[in-house]
Amino acid sequence: MSQAEVVVQRVKLSPVAGKEGAYESGLPYDRNRIRAGAIYCSDGRIGEHFDDFLQNGLGLPRYDRIALPGGPACLAGHPAAHLEEQGVVDELGFLVQVHGLKRIVLIAHEGCAFYATRLELKEPRLALVQRADLVRAAAFIHRVTAIERVDAYFATLLEGRVRFEPVEV
Repeated sequence: MSQAEVVVQRVKLSPVAGKEGAYESGLPYDRNRIRAGAIYCSDGRIGEHFDDFLQNGLGLPRYDRIALPGGPACLAGHPAAHLEEQGVVDELGFLVQVHGLKRIVLIAHEGCAFYATRLELKEPRLALVQRADLVRAAAFIHRVTAIERVDAYFATLLEGRVRFEPVEV
């Protein structure tokens, strides 16, 4: 059974009584903030891997998310991503102020279409630029938010699995 079929099955099994089309999550709500956020690519093929890594690999449940094509690429000074940069800076500033973020995790991934299409990069240069962009994006975040803890990771695809490797920033 595919993941999409499991989700559809879950929706069919857990409707809200008397509310056509409504769904009630079986997960309990926890109002406590962990004061951490992540910026990563919106590529749906690896979204669950990002969640798994952040929640289980780094121990960051309920982290705040900023997901957009290319993820942290927009904070690395690329002219082709200037509009995205402004939006992410505004959103990040809001999250720092209102949610009290103290830590940001940046994630780039191998084979990112944003880099290949918008920035017109090809392998092997693509991965090198992505890693350098993580360093530039971390420095930018330090500058505009004063958050001291910014971690960066590069996700690679290995035999049907996703591996997250730290990038020194």
